[in-house]
Amino acid sequence: MATKSNIFIVGAKRTAFGTFGGSLAKLSATDLAEQASKAALQMAAISRSKVDHIVFGNVIQSSADAAYLSRHVGLRVEIPIATPAVTINRLCGSGFQSIIDGAYQILAGDSKVVLAGGTESMSQAPFVVRNARFGTTLGSKYEFEDSLWQGLTDAHIKTPMAMTAEKLGEMYKLTRAEVDEFALRSQTRWRLAANAGYFTAEIAPIELNTRKGKVSFDRDEHPRETTAESLAALKPVFQKDGLVTAGNASGISDGAAAVILADEASVNDLKAVPLARIVGWHVVGCDPSIMGIGPVEAIRGLCKKTGVKLEDVDIIEVNEAFAAQALAVQKELQIDCDKFNVHGGAIALGHPLAASGARIITHITHELRRRNLRYGIGSACIGGGQGIAILLERV
Repeated sequence: MATKSNIFIVGAKRTAFGTFGGSLAKLSATDLAEQASKAALQMAAISRSKVDHIVFGNVIQSSADAAYLSRHVGLRVEIPIATPAVTINRLCGSGFQSIIDGAYQILAGDSKVVLAGGTESMSQAPFVVRNARFGTTLGSKYEFEDSLWQGLTDAHIKTPMAMTAEKLGEMYKLTRAEVDEFALRSQTRWRLAANAGYFTAEIAPIELNTRKGKVSFDRDEHPRETTAESLAALKPVFQKDGLVTAGNASGISDGAAAVILADEASVNDLKAVPLARIVGWHVVGCDPSIMGIGPVEAIRGLCKKTGVKLEDVDIIEVNEAFAAQALAVQKELQIDCDKFNVHGGAIALGHPLAASGARIITHITHELRRRNLRYGIGSACIGGGQGIAILLERV
């Protein structure tokens, strides 16, 4: 959709992302969303009483209060009790979808200011024992089911997500050296950007209690020192002589991101500072067995709807579910490397499912302003065979 009225991002913050079982493992998805939301509201400098709706994405309901997530976030950050909230799930596109749903709220005239975001605690994904609800019988066997692993497998096509990337690798004739080079570039670009302080404006530090006392968690935890040699030494995980390894796939991690959306009248009335304008968005379906190619038609459709040519877009970040998948998208769209995932992506800092889309939009918002650029696209593939994309314009 191309928006016919102006919808602005006036606040955008994220937590640093924690690695699987790492520093954020004891914080629920609700806890993480609360931290990001508080920071985004503070950045926007808008009274909580002005927030008309709350939309958060969450994929794996990993805590006891997960069913209440968006509502509890609103109550915790002291948004008025009369303000409604909804939790949505479009798998890896959930963070993007929360922003789209917030924009729809504004376009429909139901809201003027919306808190939207995505959050995930993959570390807290539970093991499940099915069919034990009504008791067991002597000799019955009940297995623990890993909800995290099941969430990363498409039961409809009986295929792990990684195998869809392997299929794209075959289709686009990608080599192991190419995908490892992409992974190394992601790690290197993240490290250079982090060391230069490029993420400082978007990250909301979290105070953690540790054995050594209180510490401020303000740097992505998953990235690691990587070399071409260390990547080449890793064995393929899913297919003999395949492409996907632990080093060129996205990391399992924890984190949250939140943005504040506002219509033009509210921006003026509340004297908020518009950071970026949502130009439009597009969501498509695709073959589940090559779900990673979803961003291609999502981006093409987005450009067609908005009238903005892809070559005129300054920066593009496609979520790096797998290096083979992201590289296939880059090749199909013929995107210049200098514009594509300019500060790395999920291979470096991890992919906490519902948080990733909101994190990407947060980063693009800040990066457009830092470099005085005009257009940026954030996009992701989605398990089950979908693609999603949002176009931003710096204000």
